[in-house]
Amino acid sequence: MMNNLFSTFDPATSMNYSLNWMSTLLMLTLMPFSYWTMPNRINVLFNNIMMKLHEEFKMLLGIKSKGMTLMMVSLFFFILMNNFMGLMPYIFTSSSHLAFSLALALPLWMSMMIFGWFNNTNSMFAHLVPNGTPAALMPFMVMIETISNIIRPGSLGVRLTANMIAGHLLMSLLGNKSIDISNNLLVFIVIVQIMLMMFEAAVAVIQAYVFSVLTTLYSSEVME
Repeated sequence: MMNNLFSTFDPATSMNYSLNWMSTLLMLTLMPFSYWTMPNRINVLFNNIMMKLHEEFKMLLGIKSKGMTLMMVSLFFFILMNNFMGLMPYIFTSSSHLAFSLALALPLWMSMMIFGWFNNTNSMFAHLVPNGTPAALMPFMVMIETISNIIRPGSLGVRLTANMIAGHLLMSLLGNKSIDISNNLLVFIVIVQIMLMMFEAAVAVIQAYVFSVLTTLYSSEVME
């Protein structure tokens, strides 16, 4: 049973080739069609969300945003679409793998570190020792801040992966249990699964927002 349960998250379901990872780019083939249609409620909704996120990211980045908000909004929608596509039946959940989340977190973190240490060296050194730290604790604070900075991409990737895989595992367990129960409990299981699906939809939005906001906060520290 456990093999069948975790086989949902196996990217290689075929011995020769696998098209599971193609679901990550499937949404990109559908999005351009919105530019050939008249403005509708979906387009208005997306534009309002984009403007709201732009204003919030601009506030976090300050006056030195210089187009960073566009990248963060694009990152938010890319993760959001992949999270939502993972909720659909027979579609591979790419955002539940570290290969997906770390491929986003590591290049962003590395580029920020390179930019910060080359352009704002004094500011990067200042972040290693917070204001008001006693002189005796400064060596320990440098080590703690360095370690916390190094594990940032890992924490971003693990957070996204763990939250996305947990709900899918729970829904798979409930789906397997519903086969062996009576009709009276089946209605209850279906109601629970519907509520869990709504909860997973909320988690998909929240995790995309958390990933993009934390990345924005990390970049704001580099630009100071």
